[in-house]
Amino acid sequence: MRYLLCFLPPLAVLSCGKLGQFILSIILTCIGYIPGVIHAMLVVHSYKEDQRADRIVRAIREQHR
Repeated sequence: MRYLLCFLPPLAVLSCGKLGQFILSIILTCIGYIPGVIHAMLVVHSYKEDQRADRIVRAIREQHR
């Protein structure tokens, strides 16, 4: 779903909860649409990786209890 929002770059970045990246996304989108979209895709991908890593850490902690 967030990858579809990348066509509206600042909105996609804001949905990840990254305020600093949101401001950068607005600037990049104003400079050029394509840099804004690329930046949004990178932020969304990073967000997904962080979520995946958090799930793995939680699963490992539960096993060691």
